[in-house]
Amino acid sequence: MSGQTTFPRLLLDHAARQPNAVALQEKRYGIWMPITWREYADRVRDVAHGFASLGVSRGDLVAVLGDNRPEWLIAELAAQSIGAAVVGIYPTSIGAELRHILHQGSVAVVVAEDQEQVDKLIKLLQEDQAAGAAPAGEPLSVHTVVYYDPHGLEKYAEDYLLDFAELEERGRSRGTGWPGWYEDQVQRGAAQDLAVVCTTSGTTSLPKLAELSHANLLAMAGHLTQIDPIGQGYRYVSFLPLAWIGEQMLAVACGLANGLTLSFPEDSATQRSDLREIGPDVMFSPPRIWESMLTEVQVRIDEAGRLKRGLFRWGYDIGEKAAARRVHGRSLGGLRLLLPLADLVALRPVRDQLGIARIRHCYTGGAPLGPDVFGFFHAIGVNLKQIYGQTEICGIAVVHRDGDISFHTVGVPLPGTEIQIADDGEILLRSGSVFRGYHRDAQATRAAVDGEGWLHTGDAGFLEDNGHLVVIDRAKDVLSAPDGTRYSSAFIENKLKFSPYVEEAVALPAGATMTALITLDPTTTGAWAESARLAYTTYQDLATKAEVRELIAEEVHRANEDLPETIRVQRFVLLHKQFDPDDDEITRTRKVRRGVIGQRYGDIITALARGDADVSVRTNVTYQDGSTVERVVRLDIVDLAHHARRADQRRRPVWSGRL
Repeated sequence: MSGQTTFPRLLLDHAARQPNAVALQEKRYGIWMPITWREYADRVRDVAHGFASLGVSRGDLVAVLGDNRPEWLIAELAAQSIGAAVVGIYPTSIGAELRHILHQGSVAVVVAEDQEQVDKLIKLLQEDQAAGAAPAGEPLSVHTVVYYDPHGLEKYAEDYLLDFAELEERGRSRGTGWPGWYEDQVQRGAAQDLAVVCTTSGTTSLPKLAELSHANLLAMAGHLTQIDPIGQGYRYVSFLPLAWIGEQMLAVACGLANGLTLSFPEDSATQRSDLREIGPDVMFSPPRIWESMLTEVQVRIDEAGRLKRGLFRWGYDIGEKAAARRVHGRSLGGLRLLLPLADLVALRPVRDQLGIARIRHCYTGGAPLGPDVFGFFHAIGVNLKQIYGQTEICGIAVVHRDGDISFHTVGVPLPGTEIQIADDGEILLRSGSVFRGYHRDAQATRAAVDGEGWLHTGDAGFLEDNGHLVVIDRAKDVLSAPDGTRYSSAFIENKLKFSPYVEEAVALPAGATMTALITLDPTTTGAWAESARLAYTTYQDLATKAEVRELIAEEVHRANEDLPETIRVQRFVLLHKQFDPDDDEITRTRKVRRGVIGQRYGDIITALARGDADVSVRTNVTYQDGSTVERVVRLDIVDLAHHARRADQRRRPVWSGRL
């Protein structure tokens, strides 16, 4: 790959070499609508001309706000073609976070998906107009909002709104009078030009804007495919936000570098069935996706008849033994004859139901994945690999290799990547994928990358003798037990989240006692309640049921069996609500904001530490008519020291959860 390659040049190259091959496809009304590489390139050219007609020029930032659609990528490539860049905004972003990104990026043109996203922008612009200036200071510089789903927007009268189809038409008209202009703009582009601005996870504050060049992203793509080759036409289902570095890493960088065919599901409700229809060759998802798949299997097997459960138990046991050999590159030995049969009757049907029967390469990253979850997927024949990286290094720097996988590590560095462990245990990384810096924040950039090019990750870890990296946690979150044992809260939380009934958990040390805040998975816990004939109305009602507390107490007991005695959870409370990114309790990629949790649930945490039997909290309930009422909810605190384990152990999934 040329050192001066850019994304728009790669697009034109694919359009010239394979013009009629499918580059993108979107499902509409149940039908997959293909876009060839030639059509893709033509639409990018038209939108590039359209952006130019709106005043977008080299060095500008165009924001894209919405769910994944072909228009998202067309807008991205169009901006890059004329020397601009895009800043992706999560579709769930609202209020101060949305304003912060638009203001920090001095964004003039926003491409928004639909009425919901347009309404958010209109509200911000109206606030500026009403106040004479933005609530936080300077007004936003947005002068045009382009929408690509016109449903519900037909009667909107704002003069700054523009239909994406009209933008393309403007661009086509402009292009006829500017022959050769687009091609010249693409050729002027350099690999070191800014390509994408990705927001950091923002676990402690508003997100920072990380600048990534074409060279950064394509270096990462080249290094990854040295380990796991990606063939032209491999299928990839794009359902995670394109604002996330993980999706930019694979769907965009690896996609353009290797000619992936990207498929966009029709709706969030159809993602699983659409995934199964496509049967992707490559997949990258954060732990919550893999955990939800495991939960689905746990529930299905738990509800299956005796024969099916027994068949799966037999097949899983064989797959588990085979995985124990395969992950370390050892021969299958006598399992070679039994494994194909186990795969045919027990394991492949499970993979097929999950939509991952044809997977060649699949990865998880963004947060730790519990070894139990990892082991499950390898046992059913999915070659899942952990990666480690950050937005600031294009999402990936360390990954497992085939035949060299340890479930408690994140693998070894990519080719071209150096790693050091600082004296204080911090992980340092250096490669051609280290970002250019934070947009308009030189001070933060200097703190992140030192004079020798080392990226200071802020994570604590160590290297094993075989070169594998073990990530403990964020350096500031590494704690010591009373006996001196260093541990990570995330390690405890992952053990708790292996339960199909637990959605999120936050481990909180209180002196010599480990406590936890737990939220329920409403789907699986609701299904359990239904099977137990336990009536409930809302999530809050379900979470405060004594029977549900009993269920979760059993799950915590089981998690404790795999934990060192000094860090076992002894007291916990089921929260009356789920963690919500709109409440700043978790990030858009579902990382817990511990500072916010500590402040918002301070009374509950104090009650846990004191040893109280219960705690009362005030909560606001909003009705459909917009009215709200404040209610007091009493939450019982479960002390496992006084909780006798039930003799009639509830039926559990039929695998051990360990390799």
